[in-house]
Amino acid sequence: MLLLRRIIIVRQPSSVFAHGFSESPLKSLRYSSTSSKIASSPKSTSLDSISVKPENDEKPVMVLFENHGFSKTQISELVKKFPRVLSANPEKTLLPKLLFFQSKGLSSPEIAKLVCGFPSILTRSLDRKIIPAFDYIQALLQTEEKTIASIKRSLGILTWDLQTVRPNVETLIQIGVPDSNIATILQYQPRVFLINTVRFKEIVEEVKEMGFNPLRLKFVLAVFALRAMSKSTWRKKVEVYKKWGWPEEEILFAFRRHPWCMMASEDKINGVMDFFVNKIGCEPSYVAKRPALITLSLKKRIEPRGWVYQVLLSKGLIKKDVNLPLLFESTESRFLVKFIDPHKELIPRLLKLYKKKLEDAKR
Repeated sequence: MLLLRRIIIVRQPSSVFAHGFSESPLKSLRYSSTSSKIASSPKSTSLDSISVKPENDEKPVMVLFENHGFSKTQISELVKKFPRVLSANPEKTLLPKLLFFQSKGLSSPEIAKLVCGFPSILTRSLDRKIIPAFDYIQALLQTEEKTIASIKRSLGILTWDLQTVRPNVETLIQIGVPDSNIATILQYQPRVFLINTVRFKEIVEEVKEMGFNPLRLKFVLAVFALRAMSKSTWRKKVEVYKKWGWPEEEILFAFRRHPWCMMASEDKINGVMDFFVNKIGCEPSYVAKRPALITLSLKKRIEPRGWVYQVLLSKGLIKKDVNLPLLFESTESRFLVKFIDPHKELIPRLLKLYKKKLEDAKR
């Protein structure tokens, strides 16, 4: 697989990135525009076969969407969200974009869902915006399949300002972040790169100062965590943890171990800490050493399994110092094998009551 190091970047690094990084020239990405291939793609439909033919007083735009698998409900929602679409030229502005997505293997229902979720994509230039962004993302992810998967999660990435995104990607490359880790964060959390280049560099430096290793995936996860919240929000969450008895060094330790623990809301942090400290009887430091517990669903995971724990504990079938991470973090199948199945004879209704707890949590 080609390395990101082979991607050629259009411009040289600005002076903003000179401090603290290598002086080697950045590389650039050459776009292999696919716009000329859209109409002739074997996956796409010819223009003649889907030309817009209004019936009665229906607007050509609405007919176009109907011919491409949009339901009447979807069209109504689309127009309500983005009324400008009604004034767009159906064959010159809208159709080429629908054909482009179709040429990439997206089905009509998938295209309709994506466009309804991000309708402004229809007004963006196919040749100047959408195709260059698609090609750049594909160059980073290496496969069209991964690129399509990323688009399905966030169609907005095709409207990226590459003059902002490229330097941020370059910043990670220059400090030694592996290509695979950059691709992972791009694929699953692409918005991490949509930030002012100066601020992005500041965040990267903060993460380095916290002791994260650029070679580890946790480095880019920590960058995403800091990117996703303001400094004031970060301070508020730090104060929440402090109220539960975590000193700053424990908070930093927990963040280094599991960056997602700082992505939880203040209410979520309080709820989880209250459960483990006041209901299970754990010391606050116990949770600090196992920060992944903070990220689990309180209603759908922690409380139902906590109920099983309390039942087994009350009957003397487990000890108070049982492996709680195993109990709460394990997969559902492993949890059943370890904590439900061995006690079926002594507590016949345990599984049934546990499943009821799960169903109640979904309501």
